[in-house]
Amino acid sequence: MGRVETTVSAALPPGPPLPGLVQTLVVGNLRHHVLPLLQRRYGSVVRLKATPHRDIVMLTDLEDIKAVFSGPVTTFHAGEGNIILKPVMGDDSILVTDEDTHLRTRKLLMPAFNGAALRGYRDMITELTRVELDRWPENRAFGAHDRMRALTLEIILRVVFGVAEGPRLDELRRLIGHLVEIGLVQVIGWQTPRLQRYRPWSTYAARQARVDELLFAEIAERRQATDLDQRGDVLSRLLTVPADGDELSDVELRDQLVTLLLAGHETTATALAWALHEISRDPGQAAFTTRAADEGDEKALEAVMKESLRLRPVIGEVVRRLTEDIEIGGYRIPAGFDVMPSIIVVHGDDGHHPDPKLFRPRRFLDGSPPPGSWLPFGGGARRCLGAGFSLMEGSIVLRELFGRFTVAPEHARPERIRSRPITLEPARGARIKVTGR
Repeated sequence: MGRVETTVSAALPPGPPLPGLVQTLVVGNLRHHVLPLLQRRYGSVVRLKATPHRDIVMLTDLEDIKAVFSGPVTTFHAGEGNIILKPVMGDDSILVTDEDTHLRTRKLLMPAFNGAALRGYRDMITELTRVELDRWPENRAFGAHDRMRALTLEIILRVVFGVAEGPRLDELRRLIGHLVEIGLVQVIGWQTPRLQRYRPWSTYAARQARVDELLFAEIAERRQATDLDQRGDVLSRLLTVPADGDELSDVELRDQLVTLLLAGHETTATALAWALHEISRDPGQAAFTTRAADEGDEKALEAVMKESLRLRPVIGEVVRRLTEDIEIGGYRIPAGFDVMPSIIVVHGDDGHHPDPKLFRPRRFLDGSPPPGSWLPFGGGARRCLGAGFSLMEGSIVLRELFGRFTVAPEHARPERIRSRPITLEPARGARIKVTGR
């Protein structure tokens, strides 16, 4: 199991002595600045504290991270590590379950994201991208992040439901946009249910309840369809009872649909927004991307997406909760602690990625980074099912966008990172201007 040992002989790792509440606020709001500093101060294994009563061990050594990803899923619980997501995703979400429950759901969802399914989505993504680009104003600044969110939400709605039309899905489309706006205030409300009687928590809870109503109505209507086996959308696939009769309940279906709708568009949208921000400020990268779009060079366009996710990881870390004591990197980590491979620190390490602060997609063409040093989709048995879909989607969007427009920034100054409890995003929305070629 690599550098992981089940023992209790070693000492706990070092870490900052600040109270848990202070660490939660500082790391939560500034983790892209703070975590690299902690690595330099304490080394590759750092103990952190978070409220309420949560112990976290950050890992930045590739061998330690590999040991976690390849370790037994019975020891490293990713679902428990993602417990913060349960109030919105649901108890049965693929993101918050472990072991047999998680494996069952993963097997049911995998056919919607395999190679054959991805090829079937290409024309749909191209069509929706062109419709979105038709709406873009020329020579007038707008937020790329908002437009990319609208586009990727439209795409995932089509993947999940097939035909994303009608008043029910129109309302769902509006509400999902509100639900992805998760800040520290919302997280506090999730952990303190009595607060949900008051604003802003009551507003968020009401929207979430309405989303549930719409999804349950869509599920009930789809259960009456007689042609499920002829449809390729995710909901129809999940409603097609497998040979062993292991049918998902309405609640289980709701949890997977919410997970796909929320997680299935935000990462790609944010990665695209960051890519547009970086490309707009660098004529050399703009020329590289435009040439790739004109030539239909999918490897080069995918390299742009990969570099965006490397330089500006949307998810800054992955978490596993320990079910037994382990030793890793020479330190003892007790059961109940969370181990947290830091994507931010690994992606910014010049030992893995030379000139890590530069946006340079060619690094993914000239030679791959060291194994395990690019991990925006996690790793091991819990690697994101939608990784291939996200990269394909982003490449198609870039091809269509740079085949039609040149892109310029609204401001010369670089965009700041806004740290949310789950994601890292452009603080000003990655504002750009486009001009027809």
